[in-house]
Amino acid sequence: MLNSLYRGSLVSVLALGAVSCKQDANLALANKGAVTQVAGGDTAITAPNFDETEVMIPMRDGVKLHTTIWAPKGNTEKLPIIFSRTPYGIASSGKSLDSPALADLEKDGYIFVFQDIRGRFTSEGEFVMLRPMRDKRNPKAIDESTDAYDTIDWLVKNVPNNNGRVGMLGTSYPGWLTVIAMLDPNPALKAVSPRASPADMFMGDDFHHNGAFRLAYGFEYATMMETDKQVTPYKFDKPDLYDWYLQVGSLASIADSLKGKIPTWTNFAAHPNYDAFWQEQAVAPYLTHVTVPTLNIAGWWDQEDFFGPIKIYETLEPHDTKHLNYLVVGPWNHGGWNGKTGESLGAINFGSPTSADFRKNIEAPWFAYWLHNKGTLKLAEATTFQAGSNQWQSHDSWPARRGVTAKLLYLQADHRLAFTKPTAAADSGFDAYVSDPANPVPYRTRPILGTYAKGSTWSRWLVDDQRFLQGRADVLSWTTPVLAEDVNIAGAISAHLFASTTGSDADYIVKLIDVYPETGTDSLRGYQLMVANDVLRGRFRNGFERPQPITPNHVDEYTIDLHTQDYRFLKGHKIMVQVQSAWFPLIDRNPQTYVPNIFKAKDSDFKAQTERIFRSPKSASYIRLPVESATAAAAAAVESQTHTSVP
Repeated sequence: MLNSLYRGSLVSVLALGAVSCKQDANLALANKGAVTQVAGGDTAITAPNFDETEVMIPMRDGVKLHTTIWAPKGNTEKLPIIFSRTPYGIASSGKSLDSPALADLEKDGYIFVFQDIRGRFTSEGEFVMLRPMRDKRNPKAIDESTDAYDTIDWLVKNVPNNNGRVGMLGTSYPGWLTVIAMLDPNPALKAVSPRASPADMFMGDDFHHNGAFRLAYGFEYATMMETDKQVTPYKFDKPDLYDWYLQVGSLASIADSLKGKIPTWTNFAAHPNYDAFWQEQAVAPYLTHVTVPTLNIAGWWDQEDFFGPIKIYETLEPHDTKHLNYLVVGPWNHGGWNGKTGESLGAINFGSPTSADFRKNIEAPWFAYWLHNKGTLKLAEATTFQAGSNQWQSHDSWPARRGVTAKLLYLQADHRLAFTKPTAAADSGFDAYVSDPANPVPYRTRPILGTYAKGSTWSRWLVDDQRFLQGRADVLSWTTPVLAEDVNIAGAISAHLFASTTGSDADYIVKLIDVYPETGTDSLRGYQLMVANDVLRGRFRNGFERPQPITPNHVDEYTIDLHTQDYRFLKGHKIMVQVQSAWFPLIDRNPQTYVPNIFKAKDSDFKAQTERIFRSPKSASYIRLPVESATAAAAAAVESQTHTSVP
């Protein structure tokens, strides 16, 4: 939920170490008793084109929330409000207004409002990580939805020269707060754009993927957010966190060191399965109607919350009778849509300034249409960037349906891949490796720096060259021949592994990879780019609420959701599939010996086991790909020019 240590109040790239300007002037308010000026604080940095006022806005239970209001200097016309709420601190909000991320919105004219949620920084009250929805039967109950409602109510009644219309946006945790605000929206909330909002912290966002605990992120985020009311990173005593997490041992050892002082970690350990705790946090059950126009934003290589925005969009779709629910997915990491250009990520160049294009041609017109009553809305249901061809696509649904056929890409003997099912072979019909918890497969090139450490590659690791794992016997690969023609995929991808283990639990990580040609002088010669990937904790193969041990040496089918993607494997490239059983320390080590609660596993429970991945006619492992016809892909690219005017 946090892209860098200095995440700003609105979006991941806006926190540039600046703090907001303190103004002496009070708002000319009818209800002056509701305002408390905040004195003191850090050194101020101004936003030269705005006047700022700080207020403490009272909620229905009397708690007051620290809020900054930025109005364009010299403005006399009535303007809409853009509002963002955050747990990361609003000190840098002034600097954010001087960044490319908001430049196109600023040209159209808005009053910008930023707020520390309750219990964070100088806001009053108690902070609860991802606060559960309130019990509506209790008229005095509060949640993030009521706080948003009350704040909007106060803003439209008290901020001078507002036109009574409010829009909300935010990335990651602020994106989740935006989603929560639209569940029971204030009538003045007219448009929302949640970006990379988590939707389910057990199934696919920050803390778990398919039941597998995201160790490094979970630990570092929880300690950073709950050590105090500020943002305080954990201080590691080793430069390579692969060594640190391996040396610290089991999750139980980490719990001992925290001494119960980090509530979120305590909850991790108390709720190892998909129980009521996680289910109550998940937003999907609450998305039963589309209340306001919604622009969902996601990035194909979002290292934190890709699952969430797609899940939110898909859950809202059956209820979208007025066509208010939209989706945009670009070639971005977490918050990459806020970057200066978005022309590249790591070593991968996308051929155009995708972030700048999005902000100018989609985001700004979207808010202008709903909040200013300006222009016409020329936006497809789903606008996605197809990497490989490096062009925007327009779809009337997502996952795409037109011209898309499900095709099965099978694992074959001799580490080959083919769109034909394996036939009887003379060999064993499987490939095997030994997974050793004492030597887990790293998820990115070592040394692995802290998630928020200076020089960390966390923000781009999903596009790292996977050749760094060459030579490891515990990573298996299967590859197609050189492609004779382009292969387009547009939609949901899933892996279906038939596997056995000598242990009683196992993790299976599957990666779909684009292998660049070895020929030529290109700097990406031979590059292995992950297109899709994820993990499944084997104990959850039959459901996430009630884990089950694996029967040793028994062949089971493991279905792994690799999510959606819009991608073109170019002629001359190859398609690769990799399978491994560790991704450390991104994912905690599986003891590979079944214990009811991995958070309580002892060091002695961790044992090396042999994993077999089957590719026989009877047990044929495969990847299910949504292959899009060349005609449909070309049509989607043409329609994109019409719908979004994106170059």
